[in-house]
Amino acid sequence: MPEVAHLSSLAGGPLLDSAGERLGKVEDVVASLDSGEGLAPVIGLTARIGGREMFVPIDRVRQLGPYSVETSTTKLNLAQFERRPGEILLRADVLDRSLINVDSARLVRAREVDLVREEDGTWGVAGIDPSIRPRLWRLLPRRFRGHDTEHRQFVPWRDIEPFVGHVPTSRLKMAARRLVRLHPAQIADLVEAASHEEGEEILQAVGQDKELEADVFEELDDEHQVEFLRERSDQEAAAVLARMESDDAADLLMELDQERRLPILNLLPPAEQAKIRSLLTHNPETAGGMMNPDFIQVPADTSAAEALARVRGSDLGPQQSSIVCVVDDVGKLVGTVPLVDVVRGDGPQKVSELVESATPSVALEAEIPEVARLMSDYNMHAMPVVDSECRPVGIVTIDDVLELLVPEEWRRRAGAARD
Repeated sequence: MPEVAHLSSLAGGPLLDSAGERLGKVEDVVASLDSGEGLAPVIGLTARIGGREMFVPIDRVRQLGPYSVETSTTKLNLAQFERRPGEILLRADVLDRSLINVDSARLVRAREVDLVREEDGTWGVAGIDPSIRPRLWRLLPRRFRGHDTEHRQFVPWRDIEPFVGHVPTSRLKMAARRLVRLHPAQIADLVEAASHEEGEEILQAVGQDKELEADVFEELDDEHQVEFLRERSDQEAAAVLARMESDDAADLLMELDQERRLPILNLLPPAEQAKIRSLLTHNPETAGGMMNPDFIQVPADTSAAEALARVRGSDLGPQQSSIVCVVDDVGKLVGTVPLVDVVRGDGPQKVSELVESATPSVALEAEIPEVARLMSDYNMHAMPVVDSECRPVGIVTIDDVLELLVPEEWRRRAGAARD
């Protein structure tokens, strides 16, 4: 069984030399976060010796715990502790602080930090215990403390992403490599459950991937969208909106302070500006207000193979590309073809032959109940929106409808991603 040491038993305990004489008091354990996704290696301790905070390298430590630290010599040539880039203090920076459990996509609080000696003799951070029991143990005198042999809620360090924005002079940044495993909606849940500073740190991490950052902003509720754009410049806000879906960007723009709306809109690329300006002319609770102006449209004489190539060459999302709008020579809607029928169709076959009979569409002024009823009756994931001349101008997807129909109290709640 591997040797395990508990941070709460070490921090504040005595530092002894190899003869058992007291040298000082252990203050903290220093680990490195620059090692990738394995255990965070323990590189040393900080100890209060003669009124000064000194650094004890881990290779000078013979015994770590259970309630004291013993060095390998009676004489230590120690330097005053100075935090180096990439270093984290487990007691000051992790214990009793929030962390992200990437496996469960929830915020947890580290009530205990476990260290383990690996086969090569080195020490690493094994994980944390988020339960309340370790905190209760810490209220007891040191000699009466005990630990379960197995934690009931142990979270391995490989599943943990710590917040490091509060760490001084360490030049650490939250790593996006673990967060990208999560769905944007899960990351948005974490942002909403976190404090403002923690949420900003999460967004800065995912901001290393600008497309992911935009996806997360789309999933945030209105309050948090505005909260995290408020401190950004107009240029930075416009950069986020430019990568969002046009309908989501239009909704967010209208949530911002009125004096910021036009300056931010004017900073968007011309094509995106035009789409958003058009969307803003419609009531947000009509088909025109909630439609997405980006969709796939092909002439009626297009072959199934050509239509499929159009889908493959598109950067639209799964729901937007779930149907292909088919139009006649003057641009009027003939009907729609589900993507699955395009895939199954014979390559040279005209898409007009694949159009489903009585394909429904809605006018720009159609209200939400009508849109929802039609999509439900025809079992559609997406439905075209047409203008007064029956030309398709956008599509409404099922998530657009659900977002407006689901009661507010059923939606994600702040704190729902916090244990």
